[in-house]
Amino acid sequence: MKFKKLFNAIVIAGTVASVSACSQMQTAMNGLGKDAEQQKEEMVQQIKAEVSKLYEVHHEDGRLYFFYDKKSYTHFLQHGETPYTYKRIASGPHGETLVFGLMGKDKKKTSGIPSVEMFDGKQQPELSYGEARVEGRIYVFSTLKDMEDMRTVGEAPYRYTDIGSGPNGETVVYVLNKGNKKKRPDALIAAFKKAYNKM
Repeated sequence: MKFKKLFNAIVIAGTVASVSACSQMQTAMNGLGKDAEQQKEEMVQQIKAEVSKLYEVHHEDGRLYFFYDKKSYTHFLQHGETPYTYKRIASGPHGETLVFGLMGKDKKKTSGIPSVEMFDGKQQPELSYGEARVEGRIYVFSTLKDMEDMRTVGEAPYRYTDIGSGPNGETVVYVLNKGNKKKRPDALIAAFKKAYNKM
């Protein structure tokens, strides 16, 4: 399976938060009333949600597109373009051009971008959910390594397949590894259903 010829989307959800953002938040929280701790926790969770996801699209044009912001990612899927980008020519696992979609606040940056740092290994979240769309199938992952392996090799040797269970009747393939290949991936199945409101 050659990913250069495929159009698929990969979603990575992890548990990484921005240290600098949290520091700024701590300063902003000083002086709040008795509900400060609750508000602080809500802000921490919001920051984590904003910087702990990676959406990846392997486009048929041979480029790899990355987004850490769901709104930008959704816009790209609908329109095939993104307003602000940071590019790396021929830097992908098979010589693909990497295109990192940026939010407006990041458009002048070349470092400190969550999607870039995750790709470079500077942020290594514990993956809680990953997703890839390949030739009409939806592949779902529980580890970042499984996703990286599939991106590099182009296939998943261990899997649990659920035919027709996708949001539009797609076959869903839950990608496993040597450590969990003998177990039904119930937690991952539940995460997929939750992502598509199929609970």
